[in-house]
Amino acid sequence: MSKPLQVHLADEEQTRSLGAALAPVCADIARADGLIIYLHGDLGAGKTTLTRGLLQALGVTGAIKSPTYTLVEPYQLGDLTAYHFDLYRLHDPEELEFMGARDYFGPGCLCLVEWPARGGDFLPEPDLELTLSAPDCGRDAKLSARSDCGKLILQRVDAKNISNIS
Repeated sequence: MSKPLQVHLADEEQTRSLGAALAPVCADIARADGLIIYLHGDLGAGKTTLTRGLLQALGVTGAIKSPTYTLVEPYQLGDLTAYHFDLYRLHDPEELEFMGARDYFGPGCLCLVEWPARGGDFLPEPDLELTLSAPDCGRDAKLSARSDCGKLILQRVDAKNISNIS
């Protein structure tokens, strides 16, 4: 689609800041069309930290933890519902069908999915894929558009927003 956006994140604070920089653009698109973001990375790479920064920037004030055992945590943000999925402990992708996961994806919904590969064919394709890796120092983030909405995010989150992070 378009060239991936890459940024080095020195620490946990910059990881949260990247989430915060993405928040307003993602919320606008999700309200109109719905938005799905896949979060990739090893354990401890910063997927939940980035999600925390994004959700806090959208107004979530309570604790934001990884829904490792509940699989999904909803956050009502006015006319937007954010769903934070963590599929790490998913035993069978069909569990998503049993819990009615298809109803979570659509206009007015922002879906952030950690460990999406475990969801198999039961998950819709993402609009944006965000991969976090932890080299020797800090983290590297790679944002890749997978739809027109994802492409729009990369266009709107410009170099100015990102340069304030790193």
